[in-house]
Amino acid sequence: MAVIGAALDLGAGRRGVDMGPSAIRYAGLAARIADLGHEYVDLGNVETAVAEATATGDEHARFLPQIKETSQRIAGLVAGAARDELFPVVLGGDHTVALGTLAGLRDVHGPGGAIWIDAHGDLNSPETSPSGNVHGMVLAAALGLAGERFQGDGWGLPALAEGRVALVGVRALDEGERALLGTLDARVFTMSDVDRLGVERVLREALAHVAGSGFVHVSLDMDALDPDVAPGVGTPVRGGLSYREAHLAMELIAESALASSLDVVEVNPVLDRENETGKLAVELVASALGARIL
Repeated sequence: MAVIGAALDLGAGRRGVDMGPSAIRYAGLAARIADLGHEYVDLGNVETAVAEATATGDEHARFLPQIKETSQRIAGLVAGAARDELFPVVLGGDHTVALGTLAGLRDVHGPGGAIWIDAHGDLNSPETSPSGNVHGMVLAAALGLAGERFQGDGWGLPALAEGRVALVGVRALDEGERALLGTLDARVFTMSDVDRLGVERVLREALAHVAGSGFVHVSLDMDALDPDVAPGVGTPVRGGLSYREAHLAMELIAESALASSLDVVEVNPVLDRENETGKLAVELVASALGARIL
C-alpha cells in the first residue's frame, strides 16, 4: 500500500485537521500494516497552503483555488501509486482531500464508484452551502454536480460514474443536499437504516450498488462514528456508528475485495483525547486491509 498524507484544513470550518496525518502515523500505522504482511510505502505529505497566509477568496467556496492545487498534487501521487499497483491510502486532513484521490483514480482507471461513510452528505454546492466550506461539497464535485467553479484545469472531475455512489451512516443533511439526492440514483443509508437493517446488510447492498468498472473508492470520515468513540473530529454528530459497527463495515469491505483505495479524513488531534481517534483510525484501516479477530 502507498500512504499519502494530505495535511489540508482549508475546506473545514475548524482548524486542526491538518495534524490528522501525523496523528494517524504516530498511532502506529506503519507497524500495524506490517503486522498484516502488507508492503508499506509512505510517500510523505503533499504541499498545502496555510490558512493564515492565504486569502479566503469566494465566501461561497472558501479557499477553493488552493484546495484544487493541493488536490492536483494528491491526484498525481494517487495515480502513480495506482499505476505501480499499490493500494493508495490517503490520510486527511479535511474531506476535500478526496477530490484529489478520486481525480487520481479516474486518471488511471476511468470513472468509478465510491462508498461514502460519513455523518454528512457532502453534496452541497457553492449555491446551496450554508457555510461555504468546501469539505461539504466534495461528493457533489466528484459527481460533476457542484458547478463550474470545480470544472476545468485539466484535472479528473467528474471522477464518479453516475449512480455509483452509496452513502453510509448519514444523519445530518442540508436542504440542498436532500434536493440533490432526490435526483440521483444513489443509495443512502442513514443511521436509522443502519439501526433497522444492520451493518452487514447495509454494507453488502452498498457494495453491490457501487461495484463495476474503473475503481471502487472507500471514503471514511471519522465523524461517521459516534463522538463517544471518535471524539477528535471537527463536526461531531451524536448517534453515529459504534466501535464494532465501524469495524464490521471495514471487515465487510475487505471481504468483498472490491475496494481499490481508501481515504481516512477529519481526524482533529486538537479536539481528541490522547489520540484516541487517531488510534481508532489505524485500527479501521487495518480492518479494511484484512485484519480479523480470528
